[in-house]
Amino acid sequence: MFTDLAEFVALSRITSLTGSPDGSRLVAEVSALNEKKTGYVTSLWQIDPTGSTSAVQLTQGTDSATGPVFDGDGALWFLRTSTTPAAGADSDHSDAKATALWQLPAVGEGRCVLTRPGGFGSLAAASSAPRVLALGDVLGGSPDRDAAIRADRSKTSVTAILHDSYPVRYWDHDIGPDRTHLFSVYPQAETDPTATSLLADPGVALRESQVAVSPDGSFAVVTWTVGAPLAAQRSTLVRVDLGTGARTVLVDTDDAEYGAPIVSPDATRVAFIRESISSPDHAPRMTLGVCDAAGGDRTEWAGDWDRWPSSVAWSADGTSLIVTADDNGRAHIFDVAESGAVRAITSGDHAYSSVVVHPDGATLFAVRSAIAQPPHIVSIDIATGAVTVLDNPVSLPEVPGAVEDVVAQAADGTTVRGWLVLPDHASSDAPVPLLLWIHGGPLGSWNAWSWRWTPWLMVAKGYAVLLPDPALSTGYGQDFIERGWGRWGAEPFTDLMAITDAVVADPRIDAERTAAMGGSFGGYMANWVAGHTDRFKAIVTHASLWALDSFGPTTDASYYWAREMTPEMAVANSPHLFVADIRTPMLVIHGDKDYRVPIGEGLRLWYELLAESGLPAADDGTTEHRFLYFPDENHWILKPQHATVWYQVVESFLAHHVLGESVPLPAILGGSGDIAPPGDPD
Repeated sequence: MFTDLAEFVALSRITSLTGSPDGSRLVAEVSALNEKKTGYVTSLWQIDPTGSTSAVQLTQGTDSATGPVFDGDGALWFLRTSTTPAAGADSDHSDAKATALWQLPAVGEGRCVLTRPGGFGSLAAASSAPRVLALGDVLGGSPDRDAAIRADRSKTSVTAILHDSYPVRYWDHDIGPDRTHLFSVYPQAETDPTATSLLADPGVALRESQVAVSPDGSFAVVTWTVGAPLAAQRSTLVRVDLGTGARTVLVDTDDAEYGAPIVSPDATRVAFIRESISSPDHAPRMTLGVCDAAGGDRTEWAGDWDRWPSSVAWSADGTSLIVTADDNGRAHIFDVAESGAVRAITSGDHAYSSVVVHPDGATLFAVRSAIAQPPHIVSIDIATGAVTVLDNPVSLPEVPGAVEDVVAQAADGTTVRGWLVLPDHASSDAPVPLLLWIHGGPLGSWNAWSWRWTPWLMVAKGYAVLLPDPALSTGYGQDFIERGWGRWGAEPFTDLMAITDAVVADPRIDAERTAAMGGSFGGYMANWVAGHTDRFKAIVTHASLWALDSFGPTTDASYYWAREMTPEMAVANSPHLFVADIRTPMLVIHGDKDYRVPIGEGLRLWYELLAESGLPAADDGTTEHRFLYFPDENHWILKPQHATVWYQVVESFLAHHVLGESVPLPAILGGSGDIAPPGDPD
């Protein structure tokens, strides 16, 4: 399985889970390779909460079905990309297709309920009433003008956007010229369904908004973006009366952003996650909050808990919060009481997401994964933490090795931990090469399965893979994050070297054959490592920050990074200032549609490696470095055929420099098929 990239990219994968209000149904999103093997199609599968019957596929066809929600009558609503152009759009333009709203009733066949030119972005529903809301983009400030303007832009091929605020891009797409509206899409007239905009032109306030609907469908709570000084923005919480459209600000402070709202079962309170606004001296802090649903009183729950909540739900009786949080290299589920008491519900080496609370108050359902297990659906006994694996629509592959917990002591005495993934044949008699794989974020942790960054593909090639959590990683307390805040080249780097030292001392590891790699912030660290040590035989840097003075103002959310990245911090921690000290062969990888780490970072890194590094290009232009460029990929390499090329090139590059072996490059790249430069004796 992991020795064959074609088999690996063809594995189906579970991405999310939702449940019906009465607890009788679970629905999962499952992505599978399409017929052309150039993308993934997402379908919906029904999972039996009791585990008595097999999973059943609910949607078929070549169009993805995504974002499922249940309404109070038990009907399942979801979004689907239309196979025909939206009304008012020019059929000659393939980008004129829109996302349609579909309904699958509790009894009966699924049907397309509603389409609109701009499509729909996400859905939210009431749990005790037939109320469904949707976000959708609108041109011209009004749904009445949207279709005509959209058709004009399509027919005339005008793509220009006139901005009046920041930001202008997000991850992999341009923002605007349309703006997000909140629509009521059900209940509507059955004979002439329409989407009714609930708020007069909201401007940019609902961009990337999160929406929670009260159980009775009388109001919604939305994240509402407001402008801030220095071209910044922050997120507040606003209540929207679904009858009148009246807005009430629930939470809005200058020192924090608010997200993940969820209305209590009795509709009297709203729980949320608060993220403090960071500064050059202090990292953000995530805490739980609860406010009155009508506005007014706001309290902090478990304010002394030294973990960051990542998702929040109410318990069935509304007396506590069910929360997920990174925790010591795992991501567990916790019960948080109003008193501040925190109890871990789950244990072990897994990470949990998409938590569904059963109305019986005794059971949870979730998507569970681990470094050694892809996502799968489980039920959890809240009282005991006992986990039962349900009948899943995908099978779990057998991995070619084992995972071990490893620790090291940093220079300041702090314990640094990580995962060591070892091939089955690793032994003191046959030590294996080591690949240090640095996670991105930087505020994150190696604690779950990743389809994009899969260590098992390299383990199958004979490498041990070290997945460390250095300073700035989540799940180890606020102080551990603060250690690396504004000091990217200090403790995060020295932590990585300390745990690498500890691992190469293991007799099963060949200390003479090592490499390092990382993506995003992990790519930044790979660049920093390249300029500060020659210990590695090769370094792979993907979507990486190179020159902080250029990254800061050109990324898609500059104001966020400016809170930490002062001019002094940028000078002290920018890898490009140490290019002359780089003597290790580097494989640079970047996608042109990456707006989080713009392509300029990769282009500048590539030029300066060849012109100024300690391992420059030869006079004839040949070089040991390589640049793998994807014109139509973004921060992640998402297309399966490109992911395959990514791993093939990485394997070939590392084999040449670390193992002294020749692994042919994929012929589809059109080159010589050899990673070695012309004239290289190997």
